[in-house]
Amino acid sequence: MKHLFLGLIASSVLTLTACNGNAEKKSESTAHADHATETIPSVNDATSIEQGNFSELYAHYQHLTFALSSDNDKEAANAAKGMLEALPKIKSDGFSTEEKNTYDDIAADIQEHAEHISDNVGNIAHQREHLVTLSEDFYDIAKTFGTDKPLYKVYCSMYNDNKGAYWLSDSKEIKNPYYGADMLTCGEVQEELK
Repeated sequence: MKHLFLGLIASSVLTLTACNGNAEKKSESTAHADHATETIPSVNDATSIEQGNFSELYAHYQHLTFALSSDNDKEAANAAKGMLEALPKIKSDGFSTEEKNTYDDIAADIQEHAEHISDNVGNIAHQREHLVTLSEDFYDIAKTFGTDKPLYKVYCSMYNDNKGAYWLSDSKEIKNPYYGADMLTCGEVQEELK
């Protein structure tokens, strides 16, 4: 009986020691892995920061198109203000000289048109006029710098006395920001941007 009792204690001690040793090894390997990821940033980290900033800008643009498709001039102004707040957050340090020049031109244009939209609550027609150029700017950003999720270029041939205009959407579902409730589903997807 005495030998059985000592045997149980010994096996318990061995089991606990073995488990504790494995936990220490796991902790050490986890600590090494954590330290490695902290000290060596990957190229994808820099890209995700840039994409995150463009994503915020795109989110405000999508908010703007939704507000205009809902005939809501106040929400359109809020979305434009969001764009103005997101714009300075975008870092262009990693851009080539050509990309930086392109982005600086686009950013200046976005700022001008977003200011017009935010300053024109009560004049939704004027807000929609500025959406035309904003949509061109966002299209240029998507083509030059890419997007983190698919966007669709949607075209309305009837806007602006049948001269037409397009907007970008994160959905294939048509919600026309140029006409709102009057012709909500007027438009066609022309291109998918990835």
